[in-house]
Amino acid sequence: MKTLYLECGMGAAGDMLTAALLELTEDRKAFLDRMNALGLPGVTVSAEPMAKCGITGTHIHVTVNGEEEESLDGDMNDRAHHHDHEHDHPHDHEHDHEHDHGHEHDHPHDHEHEHEHDHHDHDHGHHHHHASPRDINALIDGLDVSDRVKTDAKAVYALIAEAESRVHGHPVTDIHFHEVGTLDAVADVVGVCLLMETLHPDQVVASPVHVGSGTVRCMHGILPVPAPATALLLEGIPTYGGQVRGELCTPTGAALLKHFVTSFGDRPVMKTRAIGYGMGKKDFAPHANCLRAFLGETETRREVISRLDCNLDDMTGEALGFAMEQLFAAGALDVYTTPIGMKKSRPGILLSVICQREDGDRMAEILMRHTTTLGVRRQDLSRYVLKRRIDTVETPYGPVRVKRAAGMGTEKAKAEYEDLAALAREHGVSLETIRKSVRLSPEEEKGNGES
Repeated sequence: MKTLYLECGMGAAGDMLTAALLELTEDRKAFLDRMNALGLPGVTVSAEPMAKCGITGTHIHVTVNGEEEESLDGDMNDRAHHHDHEHDHPHDHEHDHEHDHGHEHDHPHDHEHEHEHDHHDHDHGHHHHHASPRDINALIDGLDVSDRVKTDAKAVYALIAEAESRVHGHPVTDIHFHEVGTLDAVADVVGVCLLMETLHPDQVVASPVHVGSGTVRCMHGILPVPAPATALLLEGIPTYGGQVRGELCTPTGAALLKHFVTSFGDRPVMKTRAIGYGMGKKDFAPHANCLRAFLGETETRREVISRLDCNLDDMTGEALGFAMEQLFAAGALDVYTTPIGMKKSRPGILLSVICQREDGDRMAEILMRHTTTLGVRRQDLSRYVLKRRIDTVETPYGPVRVKRAAGMGTEKAKAEYEDLAALAREHGVSLETIRKSVRLSPEEEKGNGES
């Protein structure tokens, strides 16, 4: 199985993800040429070698009309350090006052500028514009990329806009992004989506995300790390802080991880064929400020799931069956019962639910709502699974869906019971007759324990 593993020990940002993935590709120039020909207005993307703690990797530069987005982070007494990641905090505006410093605005906005205008080292006579989520989608739809890349990019930006909406208490339609920051972040998002399409991994696994510590300075003021929007985007994702002062995970980085990563945990056993280093600008010695990406093959797939259990001794069979139906309908991977003996020698039922880890809280709510239990136990477990797919096989009696699985030195296949039963009824033959008409490979027959 083609596996991409992202090591986020120094967080994640759009430019660092782009650089790390770029190092995994065979033709870096082709990617940069394509990025610069996309049609993003005024955007130039370049890559340069950069070393951190003696390790050489790649740093991505994104400029908009020659201007590179910068920001500040650090604690309240240390605000002079420029942030190493692309700083992509979107911000909403309430249009209730006017500027008088030379900008031509059709609307005022409530963010504060980080510096006095006479300190600018570039011509500040350009117009500032602000883009809505609809504007972002229109911009992405107009780019010369595949439908898959457009869909991925819009989904990532939808996550960012939703997080900002929740933070500021405004509808998503009222969220607006600053022009330079928007184009900078769109370039990073589209770049990562293009590289994911090129690499097309079967699964993307990431380490827990280091978010940093201290504060970050945004347009709205001094905010704690992780910034509020980033914290929302990282809900359900394992994260940790540390001694590094600064914002290590940006909203764009968090949204890209949330969209593309299929599971979080330790690096799986894999035969690595390429390693990429995406470098940030700032130094955090003795820590190498980089995001590392591994591309290779894994024969086994291990994922983390949750098991919820509760003991029941006062529910009817009908009520218990209905609760199980609700759990399956909500996306439970499996629901089963085990007879148990309870206190006061009462016979009871252990109701167990297997689900994806991020669904655990929702499944617990369903258990509370549809059973008589007063408490639910939860365990997070890892499990090995085979890579699965469903094919349709033609038989003399009609088509039959076949579930196939492979990995860990074995191949298995099983015909879908409902299809077998339907054809048996239709033709008036036995279930076994239909089953034998489904042709399986010798390896699949052996994997099923059949002769």
